[in-house]
Formats: sequence, C-alpha cells, structure tokens
Amino acid sequence: MYFLSGWPKRLLCPLESLEQPLRIQTDPQRAFFAVLSPSQLSIWYCRPSVLIVSYKELAKAASQFGPYKEAEWRPDSTMIAVSTANGYILFFEIPSVRDKYLYEPMYPKGSPHLKGTPHYKEEQCAPSLNLEVKKVLDLQASITSLQSTLEDLLVATADGFLHLVHWDGMTNGRKAINLCTVPFSVDLQSSRAGSFLGFEDVYIRDMEYCATLDGFAVVFNDGRVGFITPMSSRFTAEQLHGVWAQDVVDGTCVAVNNKYRLMAFGCANGSVQVYTIDTTTGAMQFSHKLELTPKQYPDIWNKTGPVKLIRWSPDSCVVMVTWECGGLSLWSVFGAQLICTLGGDFAYQSDGAKKDPLKISSMTWGSEGYHLWVIDGISPSNMKPERDASNEARQFGILQFHFIKSALTVNPCMSNQEQVLLQGEDRLYLNCGDATQAQSPRNTSAHAEHKPTRERGPFSDGSLDSQGLSTLLGHRHWHVVQIHSTYLESNWPIRFSAIDKLGQNVAVVGKFGFAHYSLLTKKWKLFGNITQEQNMMVTGGLAWWNDFIVLACYNLNDHQEELRVYLRTSNLDNAFAHITKVQADTLLLSVFRDIVILFRADCSICLYSIERRPEGLNPTASIQVLQEVSMSRYIPHPFLVVSVTLTSVRTETGITLKMPQQACEAESIMLNLAGQLIMLQRDRSGPQIRDKDNNPNQRKHLPFCAPVVLAQSVENVWTTCRINKQKRHLLEALWLSCGGAGMKVWLPLFPRDHRKPHSFLSRRIMLPFHINIYPLAVLFEDALVLGAVNDTVLYDCLYTQTSAREHLEVLFPFSIVERTSQIYLHHILRQLLVRNLGEQALLLAHSCATLPYFPHVLELMLHEVLEEEATSREPIPDPLLPTVAKFITEFPLFLQTVVHCARKTEYALWNYLFAAVGNPKDLFEECLMAQDLDTAASYLIILQNMEVPAVSRQHATLLFNTALEQGKWDLCRHMIRFLKAIGSGETETPPATPTTQEPSSSSGFEFFRHRSISLSQSAENLHSKFNLTKTLSMPSGPSGKRWSKDSDCAENMYIDMMLWRHARRLLEEIKLKDLGCFAAQLGFELIGWLCKERARAARVDDFVFALKKLHKDFLWPFPVIPSSSINSPFKNGKYKTAVGEHLLKSQSADTFVNMDMDTGVSNTPRSRSWLGTISSSQREIDTVSSHGPHMQDAFLSPLLSKGDECSIGSATDLTETSSMVDGDWTMVDENFSSLSLTQSELEHLSLELASKGPHKSQVQLRYLLHIFLEAGCLDWCIIIGLILRESSVINQVFSIMQSSDIDGEICQNIKTGLYAVDKWASTDCPGYKPFLNIIKPQIQKLSEIAEEQVQPEAFQPVNPSKVTEQVNPRAEESRTSSSHGTNPQSDAGNSGASRHEEDKSKTEDEDSFQEGSYDCVVS
Repeated sequence: MYFLSGWPKRLLCPLESLEQPLRIQTDPQRAFFAVLSPSQLSIWYCRPSVLIVSYKELAKAASQFGPYKEAEWRPDSTMIAVSTANGYILFFEIPSVRDKYLYEPMYPKGSPHLKGTPHYKEEQCAPSLNLEVKKVLDLQASITSLQSTLEDLLVATADGFLHLVHWDGMTNGRKAINLCTVPFSVDLQSSRAGSFLGFEDVYIRDMEYCATLDGFAVVFNDGRVGFITPMSSRFTAEQLHGVWAQDVVDGTCVAVNNKYRLMAFGCANGSVQVYTIDTTTGAMQFSHKLELTPKQYPDIWNKTGPVKLIRWSPDSCVVMVTWECGGLSLWSVFGAQLICTLGGDFAYQSDGAKKDPLKISSMTWGSEGYHLWVIDGISPSNMKPERDASNEARQFGILQFHFIKSALTVNPCMSNQEQVLLQGEDRLYLNCGDATQAQSPRNTSAHAEHKPTRERGPFSDGSLDSQGLSTLLGHRHWHVVQIHSTYLESNWPIRFSAIDKLGQNVAVVGKFGFAHYSLLTKKWKLFGNITQEQNMMVTGGLAWWNDFIVLACYNLNDHQEELRVYLRTSNLDNAFAHITKVQADTLLLSVFRDIVILFRADCSICLYSIERRPEGLNPTASIQVLQEVSMSRYIPHPFLVVSVTLTSVRTETGITLKMPQQACEAESIMLNLAGQLIMLQRDRSGPQIRDKDNNPNQRKHLPFCAPVVLAQSVENVWTTCRINKQKRHLLEALWLSCGGAGMKVWLPLFPRDHRKPHSFLSRRIMLPFHINIYPLAVLFEDALVLGAVNDTVLYDCLYTQTSAREHLEVLFPFSIVERTSQIYLHHILRQLLVRNLGEQALLLAHSCATLPYFPHVLELMLHEVLEEEATSREPIPDPLLPTVAKFITEFPLFLQTVVHCARKTEYALWNYLFAAVGNPKDLFEECLMAQDLDTAASYLIILQNMEVPAVSRQHATLLFNTALEQGKWDLCRHMIRFLKAIGSGETETPPATPTTQEPSSSSGFEFFRHRSISLSQSAENLHSKFNLTKTLSMPSGPSGKRWSKDSDCAENMYIDMMLWRHARRLLEEIKLKDLGCFAAQLGFELIGWLCKERARAARVDDFVFALKKLHKDFLWPFPVIPSSSINSPFKNGKYKTAVGEHLLKSQSADTFVNMDMDTGVSNTPRSRSWLGTISSSQREIDTVSSHGPHMQDAFLSPLLSKGDECSIGSATDLTETSSMVDGDWTMVDENFSSLSLTQSELEHLSLELASKGPHKSQVQLRYLLHIFLEAGCLDWCIIIGLILRESSVINQVFSIMQSSDIDGEICQNIKTGLYAVDKWASTDCPGYKPFLNIIKPQIQKLSEIAEEQVQPEAFQPVNPSKVTEQVNPRAEESRTSSSHGTNPQSDAGNSGASRHEEDKSKTEDEDSFQEGSYDCVVS
C-alpha cells in the first residue's frame, strides 16, 4: 500500500536564533506546515520546503504566556491557534501579501517554460505570508488538547471543561461545558440511562473530531476512552451524550479515520485498539488491534513503551504509529503491517551493533501522503544545532520521509487489472516490464499456457488482458517512468494514476488536467493548450477503456461537472474529446467492459454505455446514460464509499449453466462502504427474464435488488471480466484483501458434469486465507497474488566514526521497494477440503494442473497440514492429513510430492505422515514400477532411517540394478556409495561421488580424471600380459581408491558381483557402446574383468551379427563399392557435403562409400599417396622403437596436423562441427586450387570423406580397441579393426597371434569368424571385399598357425616401471597403421609438422570427453 523510499532528508533552517522545534502541524490543504518551538512559530512551504515566515515571542510576553504547546489550523488555512503552558490561546492571522512571492524559478534561455501560464506563480514560488497575533484568550487552566471543527475550536482544559470557541466572534462565541454533566453509557439505546463521569479530576487528555460520525473520540486522563456525540445540532451539555469502550483502561492518544469511520486509541502497553461505532446501537464496537508480535520482533515487542502518536494518511489508507521508546510503524487501515523500524537494518548496524531507535516528538503527513514530516526528539546534549560551515544554515530536527504508494489507494478502479502500479511524487513504478512484449492481439476464450521465461520480446499468449507470467514475474526490478517535468511543475502533486489493461500506457492526474505516456514510444503527451489543462480538475479518478482515457472532472470555466473521453492516439485537446455533462460531483469512476460506472456526491450510481465511433481520422467514443440507482437510503455519507465496481459475479449459478452468454454481463454492483462490502444484484425475479429474445438493451435496465453485505473490513476488491471455461472457479471468483485478517475469496461452487445442484449446497462460499505479502494485484488464471515489499540496504560502513552521528545515511538504511508474488492455490484447496468440498477442490486443482508450480502447490498444502497436526499438543478430533493425502493421490505427482515433503520435514514427523499416505516400502515399489528412479532414491533415504539395514539393502539392490539397466550413471554412483555405507555399518562417511552428470553420457564414454590406460609399446610386451590375472592398469584417483579400499569387504564383493553381472549381460547382447559408458562412468575395471571372461562372455560367437550390431550402435556407415556417380566434393571452390546428408541413414548397407581413411596422423602419408609421392614397400610393425625417448601426454583420439592439409575428416564432422581446427575452409580451397586433380582422384577423395562414422564414435571405438587389446580379447579387436577398416589393427592382432601363447581355440574362432564375414560380404556387403582382399594373406597365414599349434614360450611379466612411461600416440598410430598400396614414411619425417598442430587438436578431443584431460599411459 505505502512503501518507504530512499533516505529521509533533514531540513536546514536559515535563521540563527531558531530553537529546537516541538510540534509540527500541516494545514488542511497540506500546502504549508507550522513548526512550533517554545517561543517561536514558523510557517514553512511544502514544495519547495522553505521557511516563509517566523514569529518570535517577546521575552516579557513569553514569561506571561509560558512556552508554546500545541497549534491548530483553521479549516480554511487563514488562522492558527496556539496554546501555551499557562492556559492562554493565541490566535494568529495569516494575511497573504497579494502577488508577492519569496522565490522565483530561474530557467535557462530559450527554455519552453512560459511565465504567462495561469497559476504559474502559486505553483512555482512560495507565497509571501505574514503572521499577526489577532487575539489572546485566557482560559485560566492548563490546556490539554486543541481540536478544530468547521466553525469552532474545541479546547479541553485540565479542570474538566470543554470550551467551544468560535473562530470569528471570539469574544461572544465561547461556551464551556463541564464534562461531569455529560452522561456516559455503554450504548445509545434509550432503555439504558447514562451514568455521569462522577469524578472531580477527570479531564480530556486527547481528542479528535470525526466528521463522518459527527462526534469526538476522546481519551481521559485515567486511561478510559470514549466517544462524545451531540444529540442535536445545538452543542450544549444537555445535548451531548457519551459512550464508553469497556475494554480500554490505559489509553494514551487517539486518531480518527473519517473515510472508514474508525477510531484508533493508543494504549500504554504499546498496542493500538481500533474501534468503530455500531450504527444500530450507537455502542463502540472493537474492530481490530495493531500490535507487534513476539514472532516478528522477539526482543522488542513488549518493550516499546506506551503509544505516543498515531497519524492517519491523507487518503485514510494507512496509519503511522510511534512509541515513547522510539520507532515508526506503518499499518494498513485494517491492520496489515507494512513497515516497522524496530527490527532489521533500522535497528542494527552492519556490524551487528544495536542502534538507538529514532524518538519522535511530533509528526504529520504531507500532501497526498508522499511525505511524512517528523520532529525527532533529540537528547538535551545535542540540542544546540551545529553550524554548517558551508552555507551557514542550521540543521535542526525536522526529517522528511519519502513514500511511494499503490495507485489503488486513490484510484480503486485499478483493481480489475493484473498490473501493479505504484506512484511516487515524481515517478511511477510498473511491474509490466517492457511494453514491447504486449503487442499481440488477445482473444477472449482460452488463456494460453504461460511459459515463465525471462526473455524480453514479443510474446504471444492468447489471453485477453492477461500478461504473460514472464512479464509480470520475470524479474524483481520495476519499470520506472519519470513523470514529465513540465506537467509536474505546475500540477504537483500527482493525485491519480492508471494503466491500461495491456500495460502499454499510463495516465497521471495532478492538480489540474492530466497527461499520458506510452511505454512503446517512451513519450509523454501533454495538453497543447495549457489553458484547457488548467481549466479542468479531475475529481473522480480516471480509467482506460481500450484506446480511450475516461475521466470525471470539474470544468472551472463553466462551473460544470463533466465526464470526458479522450483518444490516446490523437493530440491531447478538448477538440478531440467527447464531453458529457453530469448532474452532481463525481466521487468515483470505474469501467467494466463497455459500461462506465460513476458514483456521485448525491449517493447515486449512474451507469453509462460507451462505444467507439469511427469518424474520419480520429475515432471518437460516444456515451449514453443506461441507468441510475439511488443509494441514499443505504449510504450515510458519500465520502465513506471507498470503491464502486461492476462485476459479473452473482449468487445464483443456475443461469450460468443454462445461458453461459450471460455470464459476462454486468450482473451486480460491488460497493465498499467504509470497509463493508455491499453487493447489489440485478433483480431477475420479474417477467424480464422471459423477454430475453427482445432488444438486448432491455436486459441492462433490470432493476437492482436490495443490497447484501458480503464481508467486513475490506480494503480492496479484485474481479475480472474475462471468461475461461477451463478455470471458471478462479475467474468467476471475487478476491478481497482484508488487512491483518489476510485475504478472502468468494468462490463459486459448480455441480459436477452439469448435474442438478444440491438444494442444500450454497452457490458460493467465502474462504479466508493468510498470505505473507500485502496484495496489490491478483493474477486470476495463474493463481498468484502480486505485491511489493520494502527492503533495506545499509551504507553505514561508508562513513568514519567521527562524522557518523550527523549522517542520515548512518542513522537510517536506504529503503527500496521490491516486487514480490505468492501462490495462494494451496490455501483455497485446503479450505475446501476442511469444509468437505473435496469434489470442488478436485475440479479446481485439475483446472490448474498445467501451471508450472502446481507440484509446489500440492507440496505446500501437505507440508502445512502435516506441521500443524503433527506438532499439535492436543489431540485433533477430525484430522485433515488423511483427506489431503487422499486428495494428492488423484494426481500423477503423488509420489514426488510425498517424498519431497518428507525430506523437508524433520524425522520425528515421518511416522505421522506415512501413517496417512502409506508405507514407504510400497511407495518405493510404485516408483520402480513407474520407472521414476530419482523419486525411488529419495524414498530409499527414508527407508534407511525408518527400517533395518537389511531392508534398505534389499531395496537399494533393486534400485541399483534398475539404474544400471537404464544407464542412470549418476544414480548408480550414489547407489554404490549408499550400499557401502550400509555395509560399513555407517561408521564412516561414504566417499563423495561426483554429482554432475554429462547430459550426453549415454553416447560418449567419460574418462575419470587421472584414469590410466596401459598400451603395450611393442608386440612382445603385449604378449606377456596375457598370463596376468590382474592387470597393471588399476585406475588411480578417487574412483580407483573406491575399488581398492576394503577389497575383502563382503559389501564390495556384493557390489562387484552386480557390476560383473551387468557387464556380462551387456557383452552377451553385444552392447559395446553401453559397456564403454558403464565402465567409464562407474570406474569399472574393464580390462581385469575382460581378462577373466576372455574365453566366456568376452568371446564372439557370431562375427557377422557382432559386426552389424556395432555398425548400428556406433552409427557407422557400411562401405559400398566406389562408383563415378558420387558428387564431386569441390564445386566452385567450396566444399559440398554431398554424402553428409545420408549420415543418419547409416544403418543401411548401400548408402556409404568406403575408403581406408583415418583422421589420425597416418593420414599424412596416405594423402600424399594420392599425389603419387609414396613408394609401396611394406613396413615392419616394430620400427618405432627409435621413438622411445619422445615421451608426451598421449590422447587416444584422432588428431589433425597442419602439414596434412588434405585430411579433412569425416563427413559427419563437416555437418556437425567443422573438424578443421580453426573452422576455416579457405585454406583447403587455396591448396586444392593449386593442385590439378583428376576425376578419379576427386572421386577417391569424396569416398574417403564418406567412409567414416561420427567423430565421437571413432574416439569410442579406438578406446574400446585398446581396452580389448590390453585384455587380450583378440576376436573383438578383429571386429573393431574391420569396422575401422584399418589393416594395421588386423596386422597387429595377427602378429600377436603368431608370436604368443594363444589358445588354439581362439585362433580357430577368429579364422571361422573371418571366413563368415567374407562370405557375408560377398553376398550382402560387397563394400567390405576390397579390405578383406588386403588382409587375405594374413588370414591364410593364420590358418597355418592354427594347424601348426606353435608351442608357447615362457613370458616374464613386464617391468612395472615401464607402465608409467608415456609415448607420443602419433608415433604409436603411425607405427601400427598400414594400408594397401601405401607405406607410411618413417614418422621422423613428418613428426615436426604434425606435432606443430598438437595443441589445437587437443582442444578438439577434449570436447568429446567433457571431463578434463586424461593421461593415457603407454607401456
């Protein structure tokens, strides 16, 4: 409602002899304020805040009168009455010097500000005033209170008298009434005779006049409070009557709210009791209490001292309270706390030290509530104001606090909108973000799904007048619009503001005229003719209707009330306005669809229809009177009406079901009368309802029924005129904000499936609920309340300790306003369930199930009910938790909701929760059946706490196996840790597992950091490994420790058994890709396990099937015979991926061309062979022993070298990401333009490009190849060699088989397998034939070995120190690769060129691992 902004300011006084001020009192128009010191009266101007005149009492008179005490202005601001300590009243007259001004604004030359504008002087410059003592009145008794009424000044004295002094005829117009003669009773009913006060020394300590109740709220010196009202117009003792408030005995002060007819009495215990008058009996009726709670302010709530001052804001929407011990607190009219300076940054410094609270001796609100003027009671040691060296001005204790407030406080017609609009004295705060977002046309039917994104841009949600959630909730910052300075200069302060439904345009109203601003164009529109602006004063607020601004104003020229409609797009001029004359003053205005509703000063409501008329360039709107309704019987005073709005809300829902087209009609008038919400429905009981087919305008003239009171203590009302069949509950409801009592919703109840409604079931139900924010707008479909909240920032560390006392930046934190929002759906669902309306709750919940935070709603509801019931001290006769649990089971999110709620609740409440929702074991099994493993893992934590270890192990095993099958590696790692923790009796904390999981982990192996892969440096070394049962390539690092630690522990054995079983299954089903992921993700020791399983699970039975399966798994293209129909890869000097388009179809056998091409280093010699520069001699396998000294970090992956410009990489690389390291293809173009390539060479090249699968697959296959070589699974090595079509791999395997102790069965198996592949290639895949022909001699040699059965030699284990040696993989790859018709040169020839590129290529490889760098140890 109201929010503090920035730091307070301190006023500087230009006078030397100024005393410390005691009182501050603003005049009724709030343009001036009087400051009272012990012997001085000063009058200040509000804007600018400057001293106008100061009156100093002479020493002789000052000793006679005594120090000044209180001041009171006359209602027309022409006189001030000042009371003194010795019982005198001084009447000061304030004659203004005509056309004389103290200040004049200076404008730069050529500025558009014209001095000839009307009212220019009054607005810009402080007027010159004089102060003259006109009359002194001696009442011969100490004066305790002054109060001004229209004609008279009321003075209460300590001798128990009430004096009535006439402002004009002060000599003869004085009456004195003895309070002892005024009868007091509990109420005004005639049956009870009034009792007199009966004490001699009772007098009035404080009093305030209430115009709307026509009487005085009084506080007596003994702490009792009451209300005195004159029984007739004559103000005499016999005609006065008083009523008591029986419960208050410690009253200290009083303040009256005229608009809501409330009396706030401050009490000695620090609370404020708010009373109203019961209109039927005349008794004082308790309304609510304002008090700090021990929950929010545990250290101060009962130490505030008595209430010192209470001040209602000018618009009567908020009240400021201060205590004897200091501090300020701001409350809404019905008790919602908005600000309190006794806690948080106001009370504590940034280092945690407690500050002294600000003690206030007097305060008053400034114009429109934008400022609060405060006199801080400074201790006597600081009484002397310090001189400011810079400007000789004095700082004394007047502070000015700045506020921004909601537009709802003054323009309640804003309540049917979904934006939050706050207005400050010179700026507006909007929550609708950039207006560019809201340009899409809206349709009236369905509300599109909101996607809560933060992007700013045109969004297309198809809802009428409802902005996207992203716009209204996207961020915490406000869109601040500075009000045009030209308009503000002559029309300060801003009185009303309004925003249109799309949040694109705002309009503001100052003292005269109005101006509007477009958020799309970022421009203001002001009146071109300033006289038109100054002749119009808006009285009843303003509202937007489509592109028109509708406002009720008073024409100062014609002295006529008018209703005007201005078009936004045309110039701001009366020539383009539609003007309708109105009979009486308009107090409130509101727009509902195409109806304008006015509430007038004669207590009548007038409805107008408004329609657009396209006439020429500028369309206009025409207005016609529809209906007038007199409310004078029900409204005692027109000023009491807070808001008037038309709604489509009605009590009978039968019509809605039969005739949905009438649901959007203006069915009822909602009137907030001093906090009472009154509803007037259209009377459909007569014969009119049958004539519905006649003229449609006839329906609008239906009379209204007698008013019904819907609710009390209402501050704001929100309804919408939109229709959404899916969310009828929310859109046809009425939302009320009730201050300290929270919110209420008047919800419609619909019979299910259009059944006949129950006769006993009410058509609507009022549900109360509490929210933690002050509501400023309701998003109907999104089940959200939007609000704003004050936040503070401390800057006291910026100042040194010496100067700290004077700086307000140290005394006060900087106040900012933040946007906030809250979900309310769970409150409503819960209230419906409490009232056994589960069916309605289900209907409502299902309509909102698509909201992104719906799971959170269910969780909140379950959590709140659980906390309340499980921690209740008394047994609950009818617990709600079982009902809520049953309700949540209706939704698919039931399992997650329960477990999330349990995890956020303490363990002690779990038994109570699961007694209602079901056994966690059953819920765990349901999760497994539903394949929801993450939720199942959460249940496992609950089972671990609630069950014995055996049960949790059993369930963990189930989950672990399922997670392995589904490849949920992150979960698997957690499960391994969990199982170990159970096994070790949870005596030590299980090792931490990485929580990040690579999104594409199912398609790429992840190497753990520091994972070592041993490669044999030469064939002889490799052979010796086959006899080892345990390999030397134990993983090091965290994953390795996990496997080596507690290896004899039964729990580890248990886990290993499960992992082995899973690995065996993957291998048997030929899922090599999954096996690689599994090993890399879980740090599984694949090589050691494969060594054991070499003759069992790791043996290949069907080579052809395995080959096909790998092609499919790794998306590797089958080779086809080259033909001249392949497109040339170079056309117009640019690369054309002719074959790249077929990559996704790589399962089919005839799509791809094959050449033996590798993106590794071995490309270099092979590419040169195309240019005929390489001889074709065969190269021995182990010629690379000379490269031993060149040790480097090795990456098992294909690398590019800059010397090898022709190795362009696979076709997939070109379609996914360029495999050229710098991504620049111009280099290739230049090289090839200088070469003369024949057709066959181009063909050859294009086939090379198409022969490879994805780059990632290549990395993975090479990784697996090294693993299988290491483990001695030679049949798998052969298959991978075939897929990669690298004869070097086959040669290496064959050389191992020739020179080592290989089981003859393995040789036989490989031979049989290769023959089967050859046979299959002949019939189904001829593309493999060229490659098979190259290795044919090797196969024949193999069959000879199989027949000879060479005796094995004895091999010694490899020296372990060699394992740590690292070798350049280029040398290794160059060594082991050979191809048909080409002999790679010695690597020394090109190693310089190739290593030159190494750093760049490393970066490319790391992309495929995404886990950092990995060292590969080559033994």
